[in-house]
Amino acid sequence: MPSFVLLSFDQDNQFKLFRKVKNVILAIESSCDETSASICVDGKVMNNVIATQEIHSKYGGVVPELASRAHQQAIGPVVKEAMATANVTMSDLDAIAFTQGPGLLGALLVGGAFAKSMALALNIPLIGVHHMKAHILAHFIEEPKPKFPFLCLTVSGGHTQIVRVDDYLDMAILGQTTDDAVGEAFDKCAKLMGLPYPGGPLIDKLAKEGNENKFTFNETLMPGLDYSFSGIKTGFMNFLNKEKMKDPDFVEKNKKDLCASIQRHLIDMLLSKLELAARQERVNQVAIAGGVSANSGLRTKLEQLSKPNGWEVFIPRFEYCTDNAGMIGMTAHYQQLAGDTVPLTASPMPRMKF
Repeated sequence: MPSFVLLSFDQDNQFKLFRKVKNVILAIESSCDETSASICVDGKVMNNVIATQEIHSKYGGVVPELASRAHQQAIGPVVKEAMATANVTMSDLDAIAFTQGPGLLGALLVGGAFAKSMALALNIPLIGVHHMKAHILAHFIEEPKPKFPFLCLTVSGGHTQIVRVDDYLDMAILGQTTDDAVGEAFDKCAKLMGLPYPGGPLIDKLAKEGNENKFTFNETLMPGLDYSFSGIKTGFMNFLNKEKMKDPDFVEKNKKDLCASIQRHLIDMLLSKLELAARQERVNQVAIAGGVSANSGLRTKLEQLSKPNGWEVFIPRFEYCTDNAGMIGMTAHYQQLAGDTVPLTASPMPRMKF
C-alpha cells in the first residue's frame, strides 16, 4: 500500500516531515477444513476469503489426509483472490501471518509452508498465530467491541473454554472441557439421529420447530468451571436405543423434539458455567466465539441471560465465528505491535499451548 506524508509543526514552529507507512498483513488459516486468506491493513480486516471443503460430508467427519490435499489445491487461488480484492501486491506486504496451531498437523503444514515461503521470498516478518486466541480477537474486527476485562466462552468442534481476557494478548483459561468439545457432542448426537455431517447446524435448524422440554438427559457434573461432554453422547445413544426397542421409528417421529431437547441440554451446560465464571470474576462483559457460537439457540439463551445478570453481550458476525483468516489477521496485527514474530524454522503445533 502506498505511504503518505503528514506535516506538523514542532516547538519552534517549523515544519516537520513524518512518513507513515500502512502496515499490511496477509493472513492464512488452514487448521482444519477451511482454507482462508485475508488482508489486514492497520488493524482493519479488508476481506475474508474462505474455501470450504465439501468432501468430508461423505465420511461423517473431517478426514485429515483429504483436508491436507484440499488445502494444497485451494491455498494459491484463495491467497490470490484475497490480495486482488484488497488491491494489494506482493511489494505492499509487511508481514505474513499463519495459524501455527492447534489443528490438524497436515492442514497446518500446508498453510505454514506457504506462509514461510512467501515470508522468505519477500524478506518480511512471519507471525505464528494461536487459533483459539484468534477466535477471541475476532470480536475486534467489527463494532461493537468488548471492553477489558471480559469473559469469552469459546466453543468449537475441538475446544470448549471459558477465558478471561484482560488485554489483546493477555488471556487466561478459567475452565475447559476435559474430553470432548461441545461441537463434537452436537455432531455425534446428530449422527446418532441419522443426520449428515456437519450435524450441529442441522440440529439447530430442526430444533427451531421442536419442543425443547420434551426429553431430559443427565448432565455431566464437573468441579469448578470445567466441562465434560464425552458422557453426553453415550447417554444419548443409550436413550435412543432404549426407545427404538419400543418403537423402531422413534427417532423419525420425534426428530425435531430430540434436536430441540439435546440442544437445550448442551446449551444449559455451557451457560451455567459461564454464569458462575461471571459471578466469580465480577465481570459484566461477556462474549462467545468459535464455530458453535453461530448456533441460534445459544445466541438466544445468552441474550436472555444478559438482562437478569446485567451483562453486555458480544457475538461476532457469522463469518467470523467459523474458522477464518480475518481473525488470524486481527490477532497478527496486535502480535506485530508487540514484536511477537516467529523464525522461518517455526513448526506447526497441533497441540499448541494456550
